[in-house]
Amino acid sequence: MGSVKPIPSPAISADERSHEVDHPSSLVAHFGPEQPLRLDCGIDLSPFQIAYQTYGELNADRSNAVLICHALTGDQHVANVHPVTGKPGWWETLVGPGRPIDPKHYFIICSNVIGGCMGSTGPASINPATGKVWGLDFPVITIPDMVRAQAMLIDRLGIDTLFAVVGGSMGGMQVLQWTAAYPERVFSALAIACATRHSAQNIAFHELGRQAVMADPDWHGGGYADRGIHPHRGLAVARMAAHITYLSDAALHRKFGRRMQDRELPTFSFDADFQVESYLRYQGSSFVERFDANSYLYLTRAMDYFDIAADHGGVLAKAFAGIRTRFCVVSFTSDWLFPTSESRALVHALNASSARVSFAEIETDRGHDAFLLDVPEFFDISRAFLQSAGKARGLSLEDR
Repeated sequence: MGSVKPIPSPAISADERSHEVDHPSSLVAHFGPEQPLRLDCGIDLSPFQIAYQTYGELNADRSNAVLICHALTGDQHVANVHPVTGKPGWWETLVGPGRPIDPKHYFIICSNVIGGCMGSTGPASINPATGKVWGLDFPVITIPDMVRAQAMLIDRLGIDTLFAVVGGSMGGMQVLQWTAAYPERVFSALAIACATRHSAQNIAFHELGRQAVMADPDWHGGGYADRGIHPHRGLAVARMAAHITYLSDAALHRKFGRRMQDRELPTFSFDADFQVESYLRYQGSSFVERFDANSYLYLTRAMDYFDIAADHGGVLAKAFAGIRTRFCVVSFTSDWLFPTSESRALVHALNASSARVSFAEIETDRGHDAFLLDVPEFFDISRAFLQSAGKARGLSLEDR
């Protein structure tokens, strides 16, 4: 009979992870009872906090601020060493010295979204009314809720207009929501590998992940924190399933093929015989070291609910009517999670609303994750767009 090796427990303790939830290794903006966050579900969230990082300096007329919006499993540590994993920032390919979004030129802001687990208030945070972890008592949040919270942070920083809002995947959804909700506050928008609403297929994949988490006996109806445990097996499986959607068949074949993992012959067991199996198990086990299971449920649900045309009679162009923001929309040929057809639909709606928009479909076999990887054409397009927008904005992008 073949042996089965379970997904290993995370290398860090729940206490180490929970410290970053309410006391993050970053800047924190606190909002008291006098400044509640009105949520789409009809609840006022108060008090709450937003954890964020900044890079570079705000210029004299406060016109060079760039807001980076993170994807589903990202956080505020976009261009610095992550305090939990010790790994480099998640978008250091795009953000940093010499990169298209260079702190030498821009004041860069990246916040952990509401509902996250790296310092912004979410289901892993302490509920001030009970003194216990929120868990599933935390209200369901949406992409517009995330953007309202970010707008409150930008207000707190004394910034009226953002030079650019930039993001991919769920971050791209936030970019689009910013332009629809606060068009007068966004000079330019770089929306990457995203869509104006979540497809039925994507909702289905998210439901698969949520069910994996909730089926873990350690989940305890979302109350695992009170027991000092974490449903790491279910969350790891959810991550494994999601990670497959971030890649492409060509990328998986090129990287792994059917190659064996540290062996020449099959073991005739359910061990990780193939390299791709070992890779997915690693992705799952490493993910649970830095992420909260309930946050995963809440953030995937927020993406599912996103439909920017819904508040405009289902007519997407109406969401951007009269907008003056400059747009750059980027898609990748092998991204089947957010295919180019979704980006084209956005571009058509922007054209119908007479918006200023450029569009690029980049040839790559790296799938949805291409926006996080070393894709020179993407960097060139991003740099050129921001430089052009900077010239129109009157920014000085010379070395300072």
